[in-house]
Amino acid sequence: MKPFLVATLAAIGLTTCACSGGGGPTQPTHTITVTASASPSASQSATTQPAASTSTTKAAVATPAGCLTRYLNGSIGLTQGTAGAVEIAIVFKNLNNVPCTLYGFPGVAQAAGTPVTDIGHPSIENHSTSRELITLQPGGYANATLQIADATNFAASACTPKKATWLVVIPPNQTVPLYISYNSTACKGSAQLLSVTAVRPGNGG
Repeated sequence: MKPFLVATLAAIGLTTCACSGGGGPTQPTHTITVTASASPSASQSATTQPAASTSTTKAAVATPAGCLTRYLNGSIGLTQGTAGAVEIAIVFKNLNNVPCTLYGFPGVAQAAGTPVTDIGHPSIENHSTSRELITLQPGGYANATLQIADATNFAASACTPKKATWLVVIPPNQTVPLYISYNSTACKGSAQLLSVTAVRPGNGG
């Protein structure tokens, strides 16, 4: 900083004269020194702060969990006959208030009685449709097509016809079944009546 400033004020005494008689004593001259010192200002240290680096982390979009049986409703959709078989849309509805996913093939069996008991062989996979991950929004639908072959197509040695009143449907990647009321003819024996496609979006209508 620059040196402090010194302001010197010289006060010169004035000689006063007594109005009466001889001259009185002369007032001495006084010198008054006033020192003004400027306080040093703090040095300005310019510190450059590095710009905060911002990194945007892309949030991973989580895939919804698989649909649990207890949050699904199973029903029969469009049904149509073909040569020697009947095709039935098995419809899954998401009853939960959050999305869930279905992937792959359900398992299906014909059944009857109390308690409900399977009749014959469970379904095999029909690969006319490929697997795809289906996301069911709350209230959303997916479906798979079940084909039931006509029991009369098989020899008596392979098929003893039995009346079935239920379809026991296990959703893909689950173990707990849904029970859907449906009358059909099953085979007790070695005949393979049932095949089912992979699930697809929609109600199959």
